[in-house]
This record gives sequence, structure tokens and C-alpha cells, in this order.
Amino acid sequence: MAFTLALAQCTHPADGDVVSLVRRYAQRAACAGAQLLVFPESLMTRYENDLDAFQAKAEPLDGPFSAAVDAIAAEYGLWMVYTVNERNDGGLPFNAAVLVDDCGRKQGVYRKTHLFDTDAIRESDHMARGSALFEPVQTPFAKIGLAICYDLRFPEVARHEALAGAQLILYPAAWVDGPLKVDQWRTLLVARAIENEVFVAGLSRVDKGYIGQSAVVDPRGRVIGEGGASEGLVTARIDTDEIAAVRAAMPVFDHRRPDLY
Repeated sequence: MAFTLALAQCTHPADGDVVSLVRRYAQRAACAGAQLLVFPESLMTRYENDLDAFQAKAEPLDGPFSAAVDAIAAEYGLWMVYTVNERNDGGLPFNAAVLVDDCGRKQGVYRKTHLFDTDAIRESDHMARGSALFEPVQTPFAKIGLAICYDLRFPEVARHEALAGAQLILYPAAWVDGPLKVDQWRTLLVARAIENEVFVAGLSRVDKGYIGQSAVVDPRGRVIGEGGASEGLVTARIDTDEIAAVRAAMPVFDHRRPDLY
């Protein structure tokens, strides 16, 4: 089945009115004939905020921010993926991604399991790790897998979702800029698509310090939609029937040796 995917490659609005930003991109995606619209990581709240501010802004998944975004999905008849600074009464907030349908009903939630703790950034100082991988959700146009940013560096995440039937794996991200980071981002997106013979889409913020460079990759590893380093709506036409043809020609799933690994 063929459908149009839209990626909202955006910055965090200077006035903080994220709901209005979501509405603008939803209108553009609907006009472009998209069925699915994806927003980047750190949509609701900047992760650059200090810990007190970050925790204070956290909301539950039935809070006002999520309710407003769900209503926009219903208004424009779009399936959407958006990210939330989710309140966690037991500790630090979760970095969560929500899949909502075109009637505004939540169909899946994923809490980031791999936190970006490096020599420069420690996400675990701001947020709690999720405890489960996402189980792909069947939509009218594709079975959707979901992960967040740093999860891209862990091939086990994509393989888990591919084995569970995912046809398109989405990576909303705030991919930090730095030496070779654009090359690594693009290489990893292509690798996840080739090794699992699925469609893969990565969407990064374009605020200062983040790369943008969103991309949609088909099961053969071809980039079929991409953005640069500035704001914009990236679209790609996806035909899930291609997956069967690719797997028939290169049946890697039939050749796997789980008895060895």
C-alpha cells in the first residue's frame, strides 16, 4: 500500500507556543496529502532547560499539551507522532513519543530506553529510562515501529521491531551536531533500513546545535526524501509492497541463525 509520510523538520518556537507550531505543520501536511506526520524529539519542552524547569514543565500523557495535539490530529485527519516531556511521579520525567490516530486517539507510547550520556551531555541527569521497547502498531497504511534519537545506534531496537512486523520505523530525534555527526546519522539510518529490509525515517530538530538532515530511506537503502539544515516539511511516498519484493530477492530473514545468536 502506498501513502505519504511527512516529517516536520522544525525548531522549538521562540515564543514557546508549540501547539500553534503543530497546527501549522498539520495544515501543511494535510495540504500535501500526507497520512502520517512526525515531529522531532524535544517537541514539547527543550531538553536544554535546567533540571528544575524541565521537571516543572512535565505533564502526564492526558495533560493539556497532549490533549491539544491529539485534537489537532483529529481536526486534520492525520496520524501523528509527537514527543512529550512526560511526568513521572516516581522520579525524573520520561522522554516519550506518542502515536495518535486520525481521530485523536492514542495508539501507542514509547519511552526512550537508551539515554545519551556522553562526555558532553548526560540525559540521565534530566530524565528516566523507559523499560520496554515499542511494539509496532498496525495503521491503515503501514505497521509502524518507533524509537527515539540515540536508539538509532542500537541495532537491536530496529531488529526487534522488524521481527514484530514493522514496515516503517520512525526515529524522532534531536541529533546533536559535531564532527562526523551528519555522516553517522545518515549511515545509521541507511544501515537500519538495509539490514531489516524496511522503510526507516529519521527526523531531527534544526535548532542551533542540532543537525536537521532528516531522511526517509527505502528497504534497498535509497534515500527517497530528505531535508537540509533549515526548517521545512519533508515528504516521501512510501509503498509498503516494496518490502516483499526486496525480501524475496534478498531473504535475509530466512537466512538468520538465531540458534547461534
